[in-house]
Amino acid sequence: MHEDVFCADDGHGSTTQEPLPLPLDFEAHYVMNQEAWHSYALYRLGTNDVAERAVHRAFLDVLRNWDALLTEANLPQQMWSVLRRVVGDEALCAAREGITAMPSTIGLYPALLKLPQRQLDVIILRYVLRYSSRKTGWYLGWFCSRSSAASVQQFGRHPNRAVFDVHEM
Repeated sequence: MHEDVFCADDGHGSTTQEPLPLPLDFEAHYVMNQEAWHSYALYRLGTNDVAERAVHRAFLDVLRNWDALLTEANLPQQMWSVLRRVVGDEALCAAREGITAMPSTIGLYPALLKLPQRQLDVIILRYVLRYSSRKTGWYLGWFCSRSSAASVQQFGRHPNRAVFDVHEM
């Protein structure tokens, strides 16, 4: 994480090996979420190198916008959207081609790609990574309550119908 935040003596380059001090709350966020972010990226992107690159880019983006993100009403949701955007950017070209080429006699993988992003996230977090409804809701920026668990369950049910509808076409 530190290799991209070095400061040269004149403040403009990357010539010294002394990392810039990171905000303590940002470091805490990094430590707390890196594993889950990496798991999500690895599932979406398929290879460890690409997943690491995507998570690294996402955390750098969060760091660059840290002060503005701290003013947001729902920090976890904003940070998750940064990760989703970066992972989506990394996956855009290869994933669509790769998933549609996967063997599926019923067209499941192409149908999953047609789901809205939030529904696809719920499917990945709940059913692939096996996170609880509460943890899934937290990563998606929904408050940890009964209503957030209900929202996760609702989004988990709707993709099933959406995939079924695509398959029936």
